[in-house]
Amino acid sequence: MRNDWSGQSFPHPPGRRPIVGDALGADVEAPLQSTMRRAADLGPIFEMHIFDQKFVFVTGAELAAELCDESRFVKGLSPALVALREFAGEGLFTAYNDETNWALAHDLLRPAFTKAAMQSYHPIMLAAAQELFDLWDLHDKPVDVSADMTKLTMETISRTAFSTDFGSFSRDEPHPFIPAMIAALKAGQRKGSLNAMPGASLLSKRIDKKNAHHLAYVDSLLDGIIAERRAGEPDESDLLGIMLHTPHPETGERLDDVNIRHQILTFLVAGHETTSGALSFALYYIAQNPGILAAAQAEVDEILGPDRETEPTFEQVAKFRYLRRVLDEGLRLWPTAPAFARSPRETTVLSTGHTMRPEDWAIVILPMMHRDKTVWGEDADQFDPDRFAPENARGRQPHTYKPFGTGERSCIGRQFALHEAILVLARMLHRYDIAADPDYELEIAERLTLMPKGFELTLTPRVPAVVPQGEPSVV
Repeated sequence: MRNDWSGQSFPHPPGRRPIVGDALGADVEAPLQSTMRRAADLGPIFEMHIFDQKFVFVTGAELAAELCDESRFVKGLSPALVALREFAGEGLFTAYNDETNWALAHDLLRPAFTKAAMQSYHPIMLAAAQELFDLWDLHDKPVDVSADMTKLTMETISRTAFSTDFGSFSRDEPHPFIPAMIAALKAGQRKGSLNAMPGASLLSKRIDKKNAHHLAYVDSLLDGIIAERRAGEPDESDLLGIMLHTPHPETGERLDDVNIRHQILTFLVAGHETTSGALSFALYYIAQNPGILAAAQAEVDEILGPDRETEPTFEQVAKFRYLRRVLDEGLRLWPTAPAFARSPRETTVLSTGHTMRPEDWAIVILPMMHRDKTVWGEDADQFDPDRFAPENARGRQPHTYKPFGTGERSCIGRQFALHEAILVLARMLHRYDIAADPDYELEIAERLTLMPKGFELTLTPRVPAVVPQGEPSVV
């Protein structure tokens, strides 16, 4: 997949070498973070040559906003997403813009994220969270935040997407689907990183052979679930039911079973790690800032009252405005889906003077764009939820905050993820006091998404404060 930009050149990190290009400075375990370090002074657009592949990256907010103009640009598929297609197929996240199943699935699934649908998911989210809390209450050792948040979000998405319980809170070993899915994902990631290397085709074949049984198991399990549901009575209470039994309102078209499997995989992969990462980063920053923790707990106490067992109603979730600001700020610094690619609809000239053709693509690096000081100020690297207070957010340049992607191909499950994350944070902070190891320094694992690594919290049962009736909110 070539991306030569008609031979145009851009700034690039020092140390470029013949044949390997800029590969020698890359960290294969943390490619995003190493790119951020190497590109800190390269300006709003730069390039990297990795063997014979050219990558063009955008980090400036103004240029990124230009690329978000849907009249000129569309989603581009980087090599990483092309590799992911071999696992997730033609799903919402990985489909090319001209593939008809993308538009069909998008139209069919929009009703799955209406207010009425979200109200039906709310008790499922609460039940999954309670199962995690019950597990925590059985022991008093620190909890691995990222691991437990991933179990929680996987259970939530599997139960709401296709009414399947993977037993994450009751099994000693994970359901076989989980390691098989992870192995298949890692294989896709490895193939994506090999794309530009000499001998990539041979190495990819070896990876395929080694991974074939994982992929076969995942496909077989999901195909069995789909077949069983298709043979039963129509039930549109989850995403699978909607895809199986709902025709397109205008054309009458339906998704075939293979594409339904692709969509389920897309929701499982994209819908659990992104949310678990968002929760983990939010909890990390809350635990690092006693004032923020106090403000967050004051808000949840005011809304939920003095009983730590109280569960928020559907309507109450939208009232946790301070928690939402905390979540947004965590996603600003470390958006768990950290990049997206854009291509022009037709040949165009960027404000930088570079000519971009439909076959070219540029990758917007969100953790850098979200730290652009022209938008976020000189303290852009600092965590401050009040950036998202109405008086501070008002008038901010459009398209400068994009943790869910942009345009018509942005995340269809955004409201689902936000509702789940805020609900979980509210219940946790109402129910527990949290404390992190004071010596812990944030380390970020780069998988398909970003995630704190080795971050643990000590949880102590909490007695919520009694907020006098009519007392004004402190946040």
